[in-house]
Amino acid sequence: MKRILLRVALVCAVVATMIGKPAAQSATLNAELLKDWTEQKATMMKTADAMPEEKFSYKSTPAQRDYGQQILHVAGGNVMYLRFFGGKAAPPVINRAATSKAEILKALADSFDYGTAIIREQTEQSMMQTVQTNQFLGPSSKARVIYFLIGHTWDIYGQMAVYLRLNGLVPPASQRP
Repeated sequence: MKRILLRVALVCAVVATMIGKPAAQSATLNAELLKDWTEQKATMMKTADAMPEEKFSYKSTPAQRDYGQQILHVAGGNVMYLRFFGGKAAPPVINRAATSKAEILKALADSFDYGTAIIREQTEQSMMQTVQTNQFLGPSSKARVIYFLIGHTWDIYGQMAVYLRLNGLVPPASQRP
């Protein structure tokens, strides 16, 4: 019995010394979300820019969105879901009918910049608050909305990478230095 009590006391002592001491470089939810968001913006901007403008109307099959529409789909989705945060940052206006490469890339950049501003407005506590979104996602924490958008964008990125390869181009993330 003494041995068990001694072990319990030892475990409690170790746990007590660990509690309250932050890790040397502890991560925060907001910092991680912001890092993932900004890295994804960089990847998507390079990928979007990799297709020549004359190929922005390219579709892998007639039923699919064309390359430019894929990019605008990401931009529009970002703005639509980030509006549920009710942030101070003004949402950009996305022309979902844009066809020029410059206007489409600007829409994508603006949507990510809006997300950066919204994430920076949040605290660790507010990021866990529930917001009412649309019927597709339903009530969700703000953090879940951000990770939903990141996942959605990676899905579209995969389609864009295929479009690039079908046009004889290598996606920037797959290029060798």
